[in-house]
Amino acid sequence: MAIMKVIEVMANSSKSWEDAAKQAVKHASKTVKNIKSAYINEQSMVVKDNDVSEFRVNVKTSFTVND
Repeated sequence: MAIMKVIEVMANSSKSWEDAAKQAVKHASKTVKNIKSAYINEQSMVVKDNDVSEFRVNVKTSFTVND
């Protein structure tokens, strides 16, 4: 039986929500090993001068503590 742990990571991107989610996983993987899944918990954006300037995501990242 594997034991899973979940951390919450927030990230942003000027390109898209998808890119922000990828950045969240990439950043988490610098210190967390065995990442198995990521769930986008929340999305938001920053609007400047009537245009989207930044996409933000709050991602729950699951990883195994043991195998």
